[in-house]
Amino acid sequence: MIDSTEILGLIAATLTTAAFLPQVYKTWKTKSVESLSLTMLLIFESGVVCWLFYGILIDSLPVILANAITAVSGFVLLYFKIRYKNKINQ
Repeated sequence: MIDSTEILGLIAATLTTAAFLPQVYKTWKTKSVESLSLTMLLIFESGVVCWLFYGILIDSLPVILANAITAVSGFVLLYFKIRYKNKINQ
């Protein structure tokens, strides 16, 4: 049975992960990466991957799920940043 602490963690994980998804969607639709900082994305992605490994080490489902999904989203944004860097938003 999941206790109230895990439920709170899952809610927090859902909210923080969901907050990142609109940026991924917007970037995909507009193909505009001008406002995305490559340095910020690299630092952010490094932190997310560290959080993911931390979650695995402490066996925390909310930390693992949130950071696994966010890591994939971050990698997608990094891909878009590289792929669309020379495109002009029309």
